[in-house]
Amino acid sequence: MLVEMKVRGLALDPVSNMPIIILRDDEEKRSLPIWVGIFEANAIALELEKIATPRPMTHDLIKSILETIDAQVVKVVVTDLRENTFFALLHLRFQGVEYTVDSRPSDAIALALRAAAPIYVEEEVFPKAGKMEVAKEAEMKADDPEQLREWLQNIKPEDFEKFNKT
Repeated sequence: MLVEMKVRGLALDPVSNMPIIILRDDEEKRSLPIWVGIFEANAIALELEKIATPRPMTHDLIKSILETIDAQVVKVVVTDLRENTFFALLHLRFQGVEYTVDSRPSDAIALALRAAAPIYVEEEVFPKAGKMEVAKEAEMKADDPEQLREWLQNIKPEDFEKFNKT
C-alpha cells in the first residue's frame, strides 16, 4: 500500500551534519526522515523556496526535457530501505505508456516538486525507518556509556515504530 507524503521541510542531522528531508502524510500521523547529500538538499530547498537560478539546475533541466518531449512525472515512490539506503522509483508517462525509472529518493523528490507530482512511500518502509532511527540514536549515545545504559533501560517496543503511528 502506498502512503502519500508531502515534503514538510529540511533539517540538519546534529551528529553527521547531513541534511534530512522530512516527509509527512496529510494527517500528520507519519513522518519519514531521509538523509541526503548537500547538493540534493540544496536542489530541494531552491524549489521549496521558489528561488530562481540564473541557469537551469539538473532537476530543472530534467523537467524541461520531459516537458519538451511531452512526458509527465506521474508520481514518485520511495520503495525500500536497505542497509541504511533508501530506494525510489520515478513513474513517467510518455506517449500513453508508463515507465518506471530507478532513482535516489532525493533526486526523485526534487523532480516531483518541480513537476507538481505526488510523492508516495511504500507502507513497509515505515517500520524499517523506525528501526534505523533507533539504531542511529543508540549509535549517538554509544560514546557515553552512562548515557547509553540509561537509554537502553528506558527504550520501549513502540520506540521501534515511532515513524509508523497510525
